[in-house]
Amino acid sequence: MDHLVLTVFAPDKPGLVERIAQCVADHNGNWLESRLSRMAGQFAGILQVAVPPQRQAELVDALQGLAAEGIRVMIADSGASPSCTWKPIAMELVGNDRPGIVRDISRLLAQEGVNVERLTTGVRPAPMSSELLFHAEAVLGLPLTLSLEQLQASLETLADDLMVELVLRTEP
Repeated sequence: MDHLVLTVFAPDKPGLVERIAQCVADHNGNWLESRLSRMAGQFAGILQVAVPPQRQAELVDALQGLAAEGIRVMIADSGASPSCTWKPIAMELVGNDRPGIVRDISRLLAQEGVNVERLTTGVRPAPMSSELLFHAEAVLGLPLTLSLEQLQASLETLADDLMVELVLRTEP
């Protein structure tokens, strides 16, 4: 089986996931993994599918044909999974909202060689005031050469500057 990574984007409406799933199934593809979301009236997702090599070209053509229905699909061959060189770490962060928080945190993570595996962010009012709070939850890939304590120390210097609460923990 060949593996493809698909990125899909479309104005949100009922039936989008079913339409994409039907296209994959019609070409003997197997939907393996996905992250799908609706935001600001748009639907976006990334998914991995397996398809028999002899059906890959047909599937790619069919997926690209979904553009006629307003569903844009970008397709990439899935690279071979590297050997496990990361330790999974969960990060939770809450702080006063301001421009640049994601940039500052991602810059520090990149400098430490940390891979962002998954990131979810949002801005919500604080429970006891109308002040906006930035929330982030992430799964990070920590290099085997970097300890959780080292990352915690680096992020805490940044957390003090950004006035945020930060929690790191190992993922099971």
